[in-house]
Amino acid sequence: MAQTSQNSSQWEWRLVKAAVFVFPLIPELGGLGLLIATIQILRQHFFRIIKQPIIKTFGVVSLWLIFTCIVSPRPLDAFLGLGNFFPFFLVFMSVSDLIKTPSHLRQLAWQLVIPSVAVFWLGVGQLFLGWGVPPALDPIISADLPPYGDPVGRMSSVFMYANILAFYFLMVFIIGIGLTLDLYQQWLFQPSSKNRALLIFVGSTVLSNGVGLLLTNSRNAWGLAFLACVVFALYLGWRSLVAICAVLASSIAIASWGPSPLKEGFRQIVPAYFWARLSDELYQRPYALLRTTQWKFAGQMMLDRPLTGWGLRNFSPMYKAQMKLWLGHPHNLFLMFLGEIGIIGTILFCSWVGWILFKGVLLYLKLCSLSTVKNYSGQLMLFTYLLAFSEAILFNCFDLSVFDGKANTFGWLILAAITGIVLSSENFISNYKNQEVNQENLY
Repeated sequence: MAQTSQNSSQWEWRLVKAAVFVFPLIPELGGLGLLIATIQILRQHFFRIIKQPIIKTFGVVSLWLIFTCIVSPRPLDAFLGLGNFFPFFLVFMSVSDLIKTPSHLRQLAWQLVIPSVAVFWLGVGQLFLGWGVPPALDPIISADLPPYGDPVGRMSSVFMYANILAFYFLMVFIIGIGLTLDLYQQWLFQPSSKNRALLIFVGSTVLSNGVGLLLTNSRNAWGLAFLACVVFALYLGWRSLVAICAVLASSIAIASWGPSPLKEGFRQIVPAYFWARLSDELYQRPYALLRTTQWKFAGQMMLDRPLTGWGLRNFSPMYKAQMKLWLGHPHNLFLMFLGEIGIIGTILFCSWVGWILFKGVLLYLKLCSLSTVKNYSGQLMLFTYLLAFSEAILFNCFDLSVFDGKANTFGWLILAAITGIVLSSENFISNYKNQEVNQENLY
């Protein structure tokens, strides 16, 4: 019976990996694969899964979201807003039940990183050659690929908007760096031609993701990618690289926001592509499009209904009614939550996610205390996933990824990976010790 359950889990895990692999380019096929795997896992293991304290707390959050929809002045809009959360909640529950070992983290990392090569080159063709989806393929491929980007001049590739592509590239950029470092450790132990080829491939993919981030022209993603590089440098003890990053960051910051005449001097050195975008001198934005205006409005929504909020998806119609401008979200997930699900719901949701990250950090610290080989194996991969999701949170302080199905899925998959490791920490530590002792080929 146990063997049958294990074989079933292996089949479901293979299906999840295949779905994640095709998801960026063919989201319908990838979504179908995730749906089938989710139904199968929950059908077999639902009652065991919901006994976990993390999942129980998750259920409380879900019930609160439903309650806020019921008491919302616009209940229909609010219930429709659950579509941005509940389907992904189910995927989160199922995938977190599958991921238990360091090997699972690596396998998922590969499925996330490899498709980014195609996403990048499609974006290059879009931005510089005006590529779009051929009309003959429209019935088959629903991916967005507007010629010259959306907005024009900013790479958006197969995502709905440049900032959403920036979120995707940020995630795979961080996961790719962790995978590269993990492969490097493997190559040091087994300097085979296979490991060298994999290392070159992943390294070049990370480089292309970094270039793609630049071409999205997303200030938010630029800063977070830079921060990720600094964090990895600190993790590895590369002080000289940290110093170089500090000099670069200071130079760009002075050129963007420094006082005159110092600012003008640095602008002779720093490319205008960076300081003009960061200082927002490229645009003259209307008052209603300023992030500060949106944040103030969301804050006022919270003050008007502090306990339950106005309900999901209620920011946009309320903002349009007052500002005479439709806006999809207030460019800050936490302020949106405060305005739409209230203080109680925001605290519940943030506490639940924070609890998972806290448990993940505790597990990472325990692995550090057990490790005899610096930066080896699951220790590094767990650190990478924790960093990726932490940066996803920071990204959502200035933009939102939850309204794009693909970006939202990737965020929940990364959190599911951390949760799965936390829920099976004893098994994870056992596998970690065995891999460290045996130094087996992990790829």
